Amino acid sequence: MKLRPLTGTITAIATPFRNGAVAYDDLKRLVAFQIKGGINGLVPVGTTGESPTLSYDEHMEVVRFVIREARGRVPVIAGTGSNSTHEAIELTRLSHGAGADAMLVVAPYYNKPSQEGLFRHFAALAEETDKPIILYSIPGRCGIEISVGVVERLRSKYNHVRWIKEAGGSVDRVDQLKQALGSDITVLSGDDSLTLPFMAVGAEGVISVASNVYVREIVRMVKLALANNFAQAAKIHRRLYPAFKTLFIEPNPVPIKVALQRAGIIASAEVRSPLCEMSDANAKLLEKVLANLD
Repeated sequence: MKLRPLTGTITAIATPFRNGAVAYDDLKRLVAFQIKGGINGLVPVGTTGESPTLSYDEHMEVVRFVIREARGRVPVIAGTGSNSTHEAIELTRLSHGAGADAMLVVAPYYNKPSQEGLFRHFAALAEETDKPIILYSIPGRCGIEISVGVVERLRSKYNHVRWIKEAGGSVDRVDQLKQALGSDITVLSGDDSLTLPFMAVGAEGVISVASNVYVREIVRMVKLALANNFAQAAKIHRRLYPAFKTLFIEPNPVPIKVALQRAGIIASAEVRSPLCEMSDANAKLLEKVLANLD
């Protein structure tokens, strides 16, 4: 199987809602906006896509819809993680069959398995598909980190497990992964504000939230960094840094949906409970930051 590059700027796209249901017309517009902006890949139903509150059927329909709308123009990386290995296997199997180019698999949350349990979880998923699996380490949401040792074990056994979305907030962690595995591991930043520092020590792109809105700018920044033009990339980083921080002033994806609605890309900033709308004070702060960037 010919692998498509899974580097550069990849957007973790929001799942638009209207009156409690997935707003597929808005999702279609969002996918088109991303592709027109030069995005290198799309991740439906990740954290930004509110996967925890999508039903099983909604989850798979969103994956299939994005694959259809992308029409092979960019890789589609389906979020197939779960804290249940059985459910993650089913989502991976179905997404493989639907034509996803790769899978993004978060560490099991709440259960807090041992590192051996983590290895077995990811190994079970790797046995279900020969398509790329991107590990997703985000200890702030999951309560556990995927250890470098587990990444090494998985990489040595499965050739299609050689990517990791790193969202632990540590540049040193990127160094550790690169020291252990070198070019055998592709690291993607999971934090917009840390994309440039991560790339300075070997990361090869970002799975971005901010690129839902600032797609052209972040694509440009990452391309410059990949070309070792960090001076020019830093100018874009500095300009967008207030947005990188303010878009996480409340739980993701609440602020990015407000920004998407403001930009006219989606009609509603609606999120599903237990998420809720932004506080008035934070909404005013976000509006000020976005207006300054206009």
